[in-house]
Amino acid sequence: MDVDTEAFTVVNVKWSGKEYPIKAFHANTLLHFKNAVCEATGVLPERQKLLNLRLRGKAPADDTRMKEFNLQTNAKIMMMGSREEAVREMQEVPKDLPEVVNDLDIEEEVIAIEQRQEYLQKIEKRVKDYEIKMLNDMRPGKKLLVLDIDYTLFDHRSVAETGNELMRPFLHEFLTSAYEDYDIVIWSATSMKWIEEKMKLLGVSTHPNYKIAFYLDSLAMITIHTEKYGVIEVKPLGVVWGKYEHYTSKNTIMFDDLSRNFLMNPQNGLKIRPFRLAHFNRDTDKELQKLSHYLKDIAALDDLSSLNHGKWEKYKKPH
Repeated sequence: MDVDTEAFTVVNVKWSGKEYPIKAFHANTLLHFKNAVCEATGVLPERQKLLNLRLRGKAPADDTRMKEFNLQTNAKIMMMGSREEAVREMQEVPKDLPEVVNDLDIEEEVIAIEQRQEYLQKIEKRVKDYEIKMLNDMRPGKKLLVLDIDYTLFDHRSVAETGNELMRPFLHEFLTSAYEDYDIVIWSATSMKWIEEKMKLLGVSTHPNYKIAFYLDSLAMITIHTEKYGVIEVKPLGVVWGKYEHYTSKNTIMFDDLSRNFLMNPQNGLKIRPFRLAHFNRDTDKELQKLSHYLKDIAALDDLSSLNHGKWEKYKKPH
């Protein structure tokens, strides 16, 4: 047997929050590869959308030979697609939706944690060592909006056929409105590769009505220890403030579905309701639409950290 026939590269297909190692035989076609993915995930080849598997900038045909992709060992491919049973289930709303897991009860530890010297030193190290790749220029006079991705803008666990099905309702309208008053930064507790892929998938990185200043990934986070919950990772806004002095606690607000992510800057964090079970909740979720009004109402204030963002729904704009 020809050696080329036996040659393969092991790649990791990421789907529904898990990674599946798949052998990509160089002599086989993309359809053969999809069949192997089907065996591992249960998603039929015709339902698979391999998001970052491109050939000369275009989606490849099923008869394309795998060797043409020049895949590297342990390359990661992000997949969307639904199993047949999941497609059937989407047609019916379950009688009992699972409860959302409560976030950490952190009130008693906030003050002590944000002032701890060892954590401030970690932030200083991130400011020094973490490299930010600017995507678009920051604009003088604008405030800063920092956004999480998973369960904030995007339901990354539910199965779906397209990114639009997993995208939180009113996302582009929300970002368009926010961009009038705020520079926008995306910060996710994942790798930069997946942030870039998700932003492409949602059409955020190429939208004509707003621009993203830059992305931050998990490497910009720090670990802290709480007596009640042990070691956790958080997103300290001090990393941004240390890099760009015109952004401060007074002009920054951060949205995240996990309040523990802003333990180092509790006065700047707004806990957004998580967007889960996208195919059931698309018609009822209006969180971003409501938050657009809140951001507009507070945009002219001198100090955003003076607000209690936990009560944003009750905020009344001063006359």
